Amino acid sequence: MANMYESRGDDGDAQELNHLSKELEKMVEVMENVSVQLTWMAYDMVVLRSGPEVGESIRKLEDEFLQCKTLLESTCVEAIGRSIK
Repeated sequence: MANMYESRGDDGDAQELNHLSKELEKMVEVMENVSVQLTWMAYDMVVLRSGPEVGESIRKLEDEFLQCKTLLESTCVEAIGRSIK
């Protein structure tokens, strides 16, 4: 089954969408690696520095991660939106 770009014969658009898809996949992989690193950092903080401020530090770390994830998702949606136009 052909996608909407192939049916229109816009090979350039299809190639660009394919390229953007690959780039998005790379960015997601990078973010997954960052997430793993942040998880280990949080674990190390809990194990090595157990104290009352650890909970607040972990909450800040989680907030920063969620902001980064949201930014990445919105950037990717915008890039895909531009490629479809």
